[in-house]
Amino acid sequence: MKKGTLKIAIGGFIHETNTFSPIPTTMADFMNDGECPGILRGEEVIHRLNGGNESVAGFLSSLYKLQPDWLPMATLWAGAAPSAAVPRSVFEQILEELVTRIKDAMPLDGVYLDLHGAMFSEGYPDAEGEILYRVRQLVGPDVAIVASLDPHANVSPQMVEYSDGLIAYRTYPHVDVAETGSRAFQFLEHMLLTGSKPSKSLRQADFLIPAVFQPTSIAPNDKILEHMLALESNVLSISYCPCFPASDFPHCRPAVLAYADDQEAASCAADTLAELVQRHEGDFVGRLYQPGEAVAEALRIAADESRPVIIADVQDNPGAGGSSDTTGMLRTLIAAKCNDAAIGLLFDPAAAAAAHQAGEGAEIRLALGGKSGVEGDTPLEGNFIVEKISDGAVFATGPIFCGVDVALGLMACLRIGGVRVVVSSNRVQMLDTSFFRAAGIAPEQQNILVVKSTAHFRADFAPLAADILLAAAPGAMPADPTGLPWRNLAPGIRTRPLGPPFHPIASIT
Repeated sequence: MKKGTLKIAIGGFIHETNTFSPIPTTMADFMNDGECPGILRGEEVIHRLNGGNESVAGFLSSLYKLQPDWLPMATLWAGAAPSAAVPRSVFEQILEELVTRIKDAMPLDGVYLDLHGAMFSEGYPDAEGEILYRVRQLVGPDVAIVASLDPHANVSPQMVEYSDGLIAYRTYPHVDVAETGSRAFQFLEHMLLTGSKPSKSLRQADFLIPAVFQPTSIAPNDKILEHMLALESNVLSISYCPCFPASDFPHCRPAVLAYADDQEAASCAADTLAELVQRHEGDFVGRLYQPGEAVAEALRIAADESRPVIIADVQDNPGAGGSSDTTGMLRTLIAAKCNDAAIGLLFDPAAAAAAHQAGEGAEIRLALGGKSGVEGDTPLEGNFIVEKISDGAVFATGPIFCGVDVALGLMACLRIGGVRVVVSSNRVQMLDTSFFRAAGIAPEQQNILVVKSTAHFRADFAPLAADILLAAAPGAMPADPTGLPWRNLAPGIRTRPLGPPFHPIASIT
């Protein structure tokens, strides 16, 4: 049991890696201030992250409220938008600085890390396992280490071994990120005040769940979440991570983590929830439309509705490593001669710059989007009217961001026929209605809204939608993971619910 003023190091290193993404990851991605605020050092961590729906914000809020005499020792926080594998040189440089800053803050009573759980680096497929290992090697066995995770984490035994607690967000869309940071603090506080190390239990499922069918607002994860919350009354913490099904790594699979004051309670809770997930395997399915089918159905519904129909362009989600520049859904809207339809965000810095140079009201010729090399996708050539230009500095108000500034870069609203395209210069998921509004579009007044997002859009868009349709246009995040060229999954893992088992032909080198 510890008393008095305790020192807690706070840091973070976040990347959700789609190992099949065509978008390379660079050091610049961790430094740019876009959806993530870039690399933060020392007091910058507290200044930039202490507010909004951030894990660090929730952790700090609880620390200040519950233990105002404890000292938060801010170290380093780095995050980048999802993309391909993190180069080893980038991973090593950021991790070395994080560890050095933690060392400079020693002696410590605890360490809190804001992690994702699905980072893959060249040389370190289990990147979070490596992060936790190095921090544990530095601080020793007696210092408490607690981390928050995204539920799309691919949880490995090494991650569990070198930490004392891994606490995942409960919801998808992730509206409880700050709340998770608060729970992580309370878990750490319990350890430090009781002087105890919790027992832990990890269980892994043997099938992949397509991300598009993972939201906790729809079946079966709504019921799984309900059962998990009931189970938590008997343990210190229980987390369910449906996995990120686009990381070619043996521990890419759903996982359940339970912590309790005794091993029997932890094991019992983990077994119960894991068995429930397995029983629901066949329920992780839903209707996916081809682009033409989705637009035709949206037009049919919109004819009798005053609210917009949302079409999710689920395979081109930049929040899962997509390029956010594919043109499949845009072409379909144009071909169907849709009116009062809008699509975004389409990532094309050159088009945004051309719109700014031409000015509002101008007509410009563009080869829009389609530059990332996604199979089956090409730029869309046409004449566009520049309806609005913006610097892309947006105050995001929806439940994901909860009132923070987001930098979309130079942006523009381009119109072709009755279709408006919101073009951005930073690759950011369309998960907040303010992104449309920043381009001069009132989303509630449209007939059809196409959003480049898999599920996060539901938090802010579902309340204004007449219906939500899921469309499978070309993109880097297949709705069916079976279509990915896997090499390193664990043998026997089913690549979709009730689907074929994986048989490896090569191993990680």
